[in-house]
Amino acid sequence: MAAEPDTSLHYRILKLIEERPQISQRELSRELGLSLGKVNYCLRAFAQRGLVKVRNFRRADNKRAYAYYLTPAGIQNQVLVGETRYYLAGD
Repeated sequence: MAAEPDTSLHYRILKLIEERPQISQRELSRELGLSLGKVNYCLRAFAQRGLVKVRNFRRADNKRAYAYYLTPAGIQNQVLVGETRYYLAGD
């Protein structure tokens, strides 16, 4: 039996990316209290599903620096997850 996806975690990651596209995986890891590997796994899965677009800074000194942008599908997913959370909370 497959594990249920953690929609709360997905929502929090997408929300942080929306607010700060240049946030690093390490910063996401610290803010969410997750391992760096878990954050990397989630971001790769989001990119494969078309929810996030990943771009590196070509002109930056640090070529490993990336920016994460929500795609239209990512924004729609975030809204749907947010509405579900709101409905389940009974607010």
